[in-house]
Amino acid sequence: MNNFFDNQRILNLIWKRKFHFIVVGIIAVFLGAIFSGPTFIKPKFKSSARIYPTNLGEMSEESKTEQMLEIINSSTVKFKMFEAFKAKDIFNVSKDDPQYLTYTFDIYNKNVKTAKTQNETVEINIMAYDPQVASDMCDSLIHFYNQTVGDLYRAKNWELVGISEKQLQKKYTEADSLIRRLNEIRAETGIVDVENQGPEVTRGYVKALVDGGGKSSDINRIKEIFGNLLKVGAEARSLEVSFENVLQEIVKIKAIYELNISEYEKNITYSHVVEHPFPADKKSYPVRWLIVAFSAFSAVFLALLVFLVLDYRKED
Repeated sequence: MNNFFDNQRILNLIWKRKFHFIVVGIIAVFLGAIFSGPTFIKPKFKSSARIYPTNLGEMSEESKTEQMLEIINSSTVKFKMFEAFKAKDIFNVSKDDPQYLTYTFDIYNKNVKTAKTQNETVEINIMAYDPQVASDMCDSLIHFYNQTVGDLYRAKNWELVGISEKQLQKKYTEADSLIRRLNEIRAETGIVDVENQGPEVTRGYVKALVDGGGKSSDINRIKEIFGNLLKVGAEARSLEVSFENVLQEIVKIKAIYELNISEYEKNITYSHVVEHPFPADKKSYPVRWLIVAFSAFSAVFLALLVFLVLDYRKED
C-alpha cells in the first residue's frame, strides 16, 4: 500500500490507460450534456434590482441599508410574496401539505437573495422558471417592502395621534373647568380682568376716598368691586394665568396632533430604485458547461481510482 499513491505509478497508469480515460471522459461529457438539459433540469431565469433606502427614520444603531434588509427579509414580506405568487412558478407546494411553510420558506430562501453592496444599496436577485415571473417578483418584493414600512410608520403615527388626542381632551377639560370658575367669579364679583381692571378699580377707590365726591351709588359700587378684588382677586388672577398656560399647551399639542395626522395620511415610498428589474432573455441556471466539466472530472477521477485498485491487486 506504500506505493499505491506513488506519483510515478499514477503517471504510468494514466499513460497506459489513456484511451480508457478518454472514453470515460467522452461518455461523462455526453451524459452530463444530456442530464443537464431542460428535459431533466428545468432552466431558471434571474431578475435583479438595486434599491437605496429613503425616508427611513432612526430605529436603532443599524444603518438604513441594514434596516431595509431586515424588513425585506422579514416573514411579513415573505408571507405577502407567498400569497401573491402562490401555486405559481417556483412555489409549487400545496397548502394541504402539513409541511407547506417549511418547504415554501426553503424554496423562497434558495431563489430569493438580498445583500448589501459596498455602495450601501440593497441588491435583489430572484430566480424563477419564467423570466417575466422573476421580474414581477422583484417588483413585488420592492412594493411589499414599501407597504410594510408604511404600515409600520402608520401604526406608530396612529399611536401618537391617540396619545395627542387624549392629551388634548385632558387640556380641553382643564380649560373648561378653569373658565367655568372664572365665569362664576365674574358673575358674582364683577371682576372681568384682574390684571387690567385691578389698577383702575384701585385708582377709582382711592380717588373716591380723597375727593369724597360723586354719586354714592358709584362709590359704593367701586368699594364693592375693590372689596371683591381683595377677596378673590388672587384666585381670579391665578385662574387667568392657568387658563392662558393651558391655551398655550393646547396650541402646542394640537400642532403635534396635526403633524401626526399628516404623517399617518402620508403615502410615500421608502426606497429609490436605481436598477429596475426586467425579464431576462437568457437562463442563469443550470450552468451546463460547469455541470459537464464537473461530470467529466468526477468520472475520470473515479476511473483513476478504479484502475489504481485493479492494478494494485494485479501486482499482488
